Amino acid sequence: MDSVLIIGGTRFIGRFLVEEFLAAGYEVTLFNRGKHPNPFADRDGVKHITGDRGSWVAIGEAVEAAGADVVVDCVAYFPGEVEKTVEVVGDAVDAYVYISSGGAYGVDEIPKREGETPLEPCTDEQAVDDSPATYGARRAEGDRNVFAAAEHGVPAMSVRPTIVYGPHDYTGRFHYWVEQVRERDRVLVPGDGTNVHHLVAVGNVASAVRTVAEEGEAGEAYNVGDRRVLPLKETIGLIADALETDVELVTTSARELAQSDLAMTDFPL
Repeated sequence: MDSVLIIGGTRFIGRFLVEEFLAAGYEVTLFNRGKHPNPFADRDGVKHITGDRGSWVAIGEAVEAAGADVVVDCVAYFPGEVEKTVEVVGDAVDAYVYISSGGAYGVDEIPKREGETPLEPCTDEQAVDDSPATYGARRAEGDRNVFAAAEHGVPAMSVRPTIVYGPHDYTGRFHYWVEQVRERDRVLVPGDGTNVHHLVAVGNVASAVRTVAEEGEAGEAYNVGDRRVLPLKETIGLIADALETDVELVTTSARELAQSDLAMTDFPL
């Protein structure tokens, strides 16, 4: 039986990864600090190793203890973490999969194509800055570390989800709009509602990660998104249909929002 070590694994994407790999017959080991409740504490086929991903010794010991064929890294938010982890993992596994983000791309356009759409640059200062403004840059640099590791024989790959939605999403980005539709007859949207966001269901992300782990090529990045890219007003319409309700969309300009000390970027997604 194959074995997977998931760094993280108890909150959002990680929960679905556990279910995905279990369903495919893997033994699953979670490696994290134990700061969040473990929904798999009593689950057959799931082990838990408590440790800090900042300790490279602990990561190496976890890989060995799990007998890992695959390592999936859900919580590498800084490029230095990716760089050290691929160094520790080396070629001891069949695949190291880094969960990156569509935010790694340096331009806001759809579609984004690997090899054509440039990645965000990342300075040394950005690489260690934990503010939201540097998120894309840090993810992009993590990807570049994956590519560099692959050139040295590490079976490292990257998966870039777009905006992920689904159960257990602690960011609340998609849930905000569900609650607006559920609780209100009129829903305020930024602009005219035609702004486009590429979403992806969390279960599809988990399936893609396993596929990449089993079939991906070292040094490659794989973009993951839902088949259809919808404008916000159509997304809200689908939510209303699912809730069997009707809502009126109230559009607004940046100038109108500013009068209430709001901005277009204050809205989720």
